[in-house]
Amino acid sequence: MPPRKKAAAAVGQGELLNVSSPKEIQDILWKAADKLRGSMDAAQYKEFVLGLVFLKYVSDAFTERREELAADPELARIPEHRRAAFLEEKDEYTEKNVFWVPPAARWDHISENAASAEGGVGKLLDEAMDDVMKANKTLTGVLPKIFNRDNVDQKRLKELVDLISDARFTGHGDRPAQDLLGETYEYFLEKFARAEGKRAGEFYTPASVVRLLVEVLEPYEGRVYDPACGSGGMFVQSGKFVERRKGKDHTHDIAVYGQEANERTWRLAKMNLAIHGMDPKGVGDRWADTFADDKLPDLKADFVMANPPFNMSDWARKSDDRRWRYGTPPQSNANYAWLQHIASKLGDRGSAGVVLSNGSMSSKQSGEGEIRAAMVEADLVSCMIALPANLFRTTAISACLWFLTKDKSPQGVQAFNDRRSRVLFIDARSLGTMIDRTERVFDDNDLEKISDAYHAWRGTKSAKDKGLTYEDVPGFCYSATLEDIEKHDYMLAPGLYVGAALADEDPDAESVEERIARLTQELFTQLDESARLDAVVREQLGRIND
Repeated sequence: MPPRKKAAAAVGQGELLNVSSPKEIQDILWKAADKLRGSMDAAQYKEFVLGLVFLKYVSDAFTERREELAADPELARIPEHRRAAFLEEKDEYTEKNVFWVPPAARWDHISENAASAEGGVGKLLDEAMDDVMKANKTLTGVLPKIFNRDNVDQKRLKELVDLISDARFTGHGDRPAQDLLGETYEYFLEKFARAEGKRAGEFYTPASVVRLLVEVLEPYEGRVYDPACGSGGMFVQSGKFVERRKGKDHTHDIAVYGQEANERTWRLAKMNLAIHGMDPKGVGDRWADTFADDKLPDLKADFVMANPPFNMSDWARKSDDRRWRYGTPPQSNANYAWLQHIASKLGDRGSAGVVLSNGSMSSKQSGEGEIRAAMVEADLVSCMIALPANLFRTTAISACLWFLTKDKSPQGVQAFNDRRSRVLFIDARSLGTMIDRTERVFDDNDLEKISDAYHAWRGTKSAKDKGLTYEDVPGFCYSATLEDIEKHDYMLAPGLYVGAALADEDPDAESVEERIARLTQELFTQLDESARLDAVVREQLGRIND
C-alpha cells in the first residue's frame, strides 16, 4: 500500500491527507498513535509513543553516519573484503556522538520484519530497545520495553511502525532528518501536556515561557542547570538559542546539567537531550529528589533555569541544610527552598530565571517575608516579571518570574550598566494572545518587548547592538532602588512599582480645566432638573390628597 493510503487508513477512512510538510506528518502520527491508547495509563502511553520516535531517531542518525562512511574516498583504499567490517566499527560512530545501533535494532530491519516476526512486532521492538541500551551505556535503563504486552493492539502498532517508516523526515529543504524528528518529539510532548492537563506540569513547561527565560538570560556559553528539569525543555531551548545566535556548530558551547525526581520524566529528559544532539549524561544516571539527594553538590552554574513545583508542601526539609543561607524555608511551602537551592548553584557571575507562583512575591507566612528581605538586601534579585493568566494550561495558579544575579556590577570588559542596589520590575500581565478559551501564549513581539526591556536596563551587548537605552515606562517597567523596595515591606509584585500606564494623548482632547468646567456645568444642570422634577412630583401628590 502506498504511504499516503497507509496514512489515510491509519487515521480515518476517507480523510484526505497531504503529508508533504513536517507539521502534517506530525498530525498523522499523533492520530495514528492515539488509536493505540487502549488500556494504558497516560504516563505509560507517553513513554510508548516517544520511545518509538526516539528509536527512529537513533536509527536514522546511525544510517546517516553509515552513509557518510560509505561515501568517504578513504573506504576505497580498504581491501574489499574488509569494507563491510569497517562500516560496522563502533568507534566510527560513537566518536561522532552517534549512538551505536545493533543490526536487529535498526529501523529498516524492524520495518521489514514487523509483519513476519515471531512473537509479533511488539516483541521485535522490545528487543530492539534492549539492544540499543546494552550497546550505549548512557541509555541504560532509559528506553521503554512495554510494546509486547496484552494491552497493546499489535495490529495498530504494526500500522504505526509502517507510518513512521513511510513518513518523509527527509527532503524538506536543507533541514536534516534529525531536526525534524526532534521537532516531532517536542510536538508529542506538547500534545501529551494538553491531554494530561494538571499532571503535565511534572514534565512540561509551556514553550513560550521557556523561551522568555532563555531570551532574558541569553545563555551563549557555559554551564546551564535545571534542578527540576522535567523532560529537558529548558536545555533544548537553550541549545536552540545558541544555534539561532551563533550557528549550529556552537551548540556545544553550553554544557547542560539537571536533576529530575520522577523516573518516567527522567527517561523522557534523557531521550529528549539525545534526540536534540545534547549529552544525555547531563541529567545523571538516575532520577533523584533535589532536596533529599543533590546529585550535583559542587556544581557552580553560569545559568540556572527552572520551573519547580509550585507551593510544594511534601518535600525533604533539613533545617540545618547549608543551602539555607537567607533563612530556613517552611515545611509548608518549598518556594524559598527552590530559590535558595538555585542561588547556591550560581557561579560568581551566574544568573538564574525561576518560574514560581505569584504568592512567592509577597508571602509573609512562616518566615518567608524575612527570607525574601534577606535576598533583596543581599542584592541577589535582579528582575521580577508578572506573567498574564492562562499561560499554564496545567494550573490555574498565577505565576511570575524571578531573575537572580550574583553580580550586578559592570563586570569589567562586559561594560554592563551598574545595577547594584537596583531591581527591575516588569508587568507583562497585559501581553500574550489567547489561542483558545483556556490558553495564552507569548508571540515573538511579546518576547522581544520583555527581553529588550531587561537587556536595555542591564546594558547587554544585544541591547547595545540594537541601540537600546533604558527608560521607565509607566504601567510596564520600573527600576527600583532597594530603598523603594524596603518602603513596600520587601514585597516584589511589579504592580506595586510600575504604576498605571499613561493614556495616549489625543491632540483634539479637551484640557483638564475645560473638562472640569464642562462636568461642573452638567452637574448643575442635572441638579436643576432634579429639583424641577421634585417640585412636579410634590404638586401631583398634593392634588391626589385633595
